[in-house]
Amino acid sequence: MFAFYFFLNLNKSKTIKAENLGIDSSLLITNVLFYAELKEDEKKQFENDLHYFLEHTRISGVDTAVEPLDKLLIASAAVIPIFYFKQWKYHNLQEVLLYSDAINMNFETKGSADRNILGMVGTGALEGSLLLSKHALRQGFSNVADKHNTAIHEFIHLLDKSDGDTDGIPENLLDKQYVLPWLNLMHEQMQQIAAGKSDIDAYGYTNKAEFFAVAAEYFFEQPALLQERHPQLYDILKEIFDKP
Repeated sequence: MFAFYFFLNLNKSKTIKAENLGIDSSLLITNVLFYAELKEDEKKQFENDLHYFLEHTRISGVDTAVEPLDKLLIASAAVIPIFYFKQWKYHNLQEVLLYSDAINMNFETKGSADRNILGMVGTGALEGSLLLSKHALRQGFSNVADKHNTAIHEFIHLLDKSDGDTDGIPENLLDKQYVLPWLNLMHEQMQQIAAGKSDIDAYGYTNKAEFFAVAAEYFFEQPALLQERHPQLYDILKEIFDKP
């Protein structure tokens, strides 16, 4: 079953203090740069969105304890890409499974040299789940100088999947007139990666879905740098995510 998202009419004018939501705003200020840079009314909006996500999504530790910081970082990674889309919620996502470290295809975190999966969207028996490495989750938010955030990357895949295909073309977020320019730009940028002429992560050359997720990570982690080095890419991602 593919992932679909639908409109839920929440009254955004009714905000609740962060502490009444069980949310530690000091942890957010310290660990989530996106939140720290928001205006005060937007911070309240963000906190309410976090609360909604945490109320409707289980977060389970597989071989590690889920600490309050982990919950806030996972919820933040979910909210950041859809923050300016008030009608979007991850209604198909039931659970986030948190592992201590990278896993392999057998979901093992120890005793194997091929543990290279930091995050993935569940399929088959794991449909409705998202798997994350705790180490990668925290690293993604603590290192603000790079262009990577594994948790955001995986939530971007969920958004991509919302139109029925995980293909790098977020049709539910991108107006039709931008689809062809986006396809052309992806092809051009992927060729630059292949030629070693781009600072975009080489993993983006894997396929269009991975390019979209990698580019979105760059957009949310280092927007000014992306705008400077890849202005066309920045502009169309801004159009996709409606960033003011």
